[in-house]
Amino acid sequence: MHAVERLKRVILALPEIELRVGWLREKLTLLPIEHAAELLDRLCEDGERADPDSREGVLAVAVLFAGLGECDFVERLREEATGRKLLSLDRLLRRSARVPHPERSFHELPVPDYGAGRELTVGERRSLARRPNRRSFEKLLLDPHPLVIGQLLQNPRLVEDDVVRMAARRPARVDVLEAIARMPRWLSRQRVRLALLLNPGTPAAIAMPLLGACTRVELREVIASTDTPPALRVTAHELLQRRPPLRASEDLRVH
Repeated sequence: MHAVERLKRVILALPEIELRVGWLREKLTLLPIEHAAELLDRLCEDGERADPDSREGVLAVAVLFAGLGECDFVERLREEATGRKLLSLDRLLRRSARVPHPERSFHELPVPDYGAGRELTVGERRSLARRPNRRSFEKLLLDPHPLVIGQLLQNPRLVEDDVVRMAARRPARVDVLEAIARMPRWLSRQRVRLALLLNPGTPAAIAMPLLGACTRVELREVIASTDTPPALRVTAHELLQRRPPLRASEDLRVH
């Protein structure tokens, strides 16, 4: 059995996205970089052709690399993709020439009024974010501190609509978007991924990998948005052109 087929078989055998992403991270980092690059390129190429099992595998790859962001492992894979003309991997890890807009530090942003008659400490706000009720959620969703947001994203009472609001908020808070991207539980949701893709403040290191998990409809939305950065739009065009002609059934959606 070819290596990429074995990879897909193991990924599909794992029941949860967190397990798939964790296993994939360990597997890839143990391989020689040239082998990891070739394996990822083959998987992404199969996914671009809308092979159902490969699309499931590409979703795990997209979630993994959006969560990794920029790091040495990603840069070495990018160099392999460029040097060996691994075009599908290149699309996954492509950089954007867009210069990010400067943003204020979270220390400079106002803390929501939690109704205590004073500004709550970070520890107190994190404690609120851990509570198993939604009483303070409207305030917590606006909290500027990444530790508070990170704690809130783990709260079992948080729902998809909450995370979509956080991902779509403009002007974007990059640390909030990065916190979302590190959570496979949320990044596996289509609406969350699309909110990140349509937010012009989302870093390319998060947005580019997510394109590979898009349906035709989602790729067209990214292309049509006037706020889409040029490199992201070009990559979405390339992916759309590589999809095979539609059959009787509409584009397969990966959940």
